Amino acid sequence: MDSPRAKTSAISPFFIVSDVDRTIAFYCDKLGFETRFREPEDAPFFAIIGREGVQIFVKSDKDVAPLPNHKRHPFMRWDAFVYAPDPDVLAAEFAGDGAPFGQPLQDTHDGLRGFEVTDPDGYVLFFGRPRG
Repeated sequence: MDSPRAKTSAISPFFIVSDVDRTIAFYCDKLGFETRFREPEDAPFFAIIGREGVQIFVKSDKDVAPLPNHKRHPFMRWDAFVYAPDPDVLAAEFAGDGAPFGQPLQDTHDGLRGFEVTDPDGYVLFFGRPRG
């Protein structure tokens, strides 16, 4: 008899950023995230930010520059896919908070409904779900 498979429930991307405080402010003010951890409290070099089951680790180092996927290859522009059951409502919320959309809410050619947001370091997050 096979033993039950262990479950997983989330993944947390890890972004190298240029300024942790600026990143925290963007995600909290524009995307409704909260700060779950920051170290040190004043002038942090590391933080965990999240919203519901979504969580992102961010870290800065003066000798390491951010490198979003689209800078490596133009056709691989997403750094994270964030599943959103109702992307229409989420897009309206983000627009009301002044989030910068890289791509507006739309049905994509690859069967998704959603939109892109670009953060201050150029990381692109797609918020959406499969159509249907």
